[in-house]
Amino acid sequence: MIALVTGGNRGIGREVARQLATAGHTVLVTARSGEAAAEAARAIGPNARPLRLDVTSAAGIAEVAGRIDALDVLVNNAAITYDTWQRAATADLDVVREAAETNLYGPWRLTQALLPRLRASAHPRIVNVSSEAASFASMGGGTPAYTASKVALNALTRMLAAELRGDGILVNAVCPGWVATDMGGPGGRPVTEGAASVVWAATLPDDGPTGGFFRDGRPVPW
Repeated sequence: MIALVTGGNRGIGREVARQLATAGHTVLVTARSGEAAAEAARAIGPNARPLRLDVTSAAGIAEVAGRIDALDVLVNNAAITYDTWQRAATADLDVVREAAETNLYGPWRLTQALLPRLRASAHPRIVNVSSEAASFASMGGGTPAYTASKVALNALTRMLAAELRGDGILVNAVCPGWVATDMGGPGGRPVTEGAASVVWAATLPDDGPTGGFFRDGRPVPW
């Protein structure tokens, strides 16, 4: 099985790549910097392969798609701008737009580019790494760029799941929880636990759920 993990050089993405590689997957570890991708792949081990990929670059996505012959699992993990300093009423919309380029349009572009490879797989999976901040059931104020972009990513998850069900592609959103990473900050759960939640969705059986929002294998309210 071949998996591609965006933002795989650090944090949750790196641990997801490590866990998939340990389970026997060949993992394409991507990062905006080729050096960062190579360092992460070396640390993960022989099942990891580095790829330079900026998900905001249409040309970069096309180049990567042209270099991949086969793909079974796509983990859209790369994300930016946990904007705790902002409120929706006064938000800098340029910051919101920049977040959406990575957190929404990046996964969208990449999924479109890699769909031919996923359709050719016997067990295709797409996992969009989201956040409970995007749950309408518990949403409050704050982090408007991050929250709005993840809400839109959840919507994309639902649409793709419906459209790709006939191709046997399982598409799910996963909240890894508050994880102690550079973005999440200190005090969160261990990164191994947050990543395991993502790996669960990446390795679902063929009769597993699609179009869902999960944390630790359990549904999160939309």
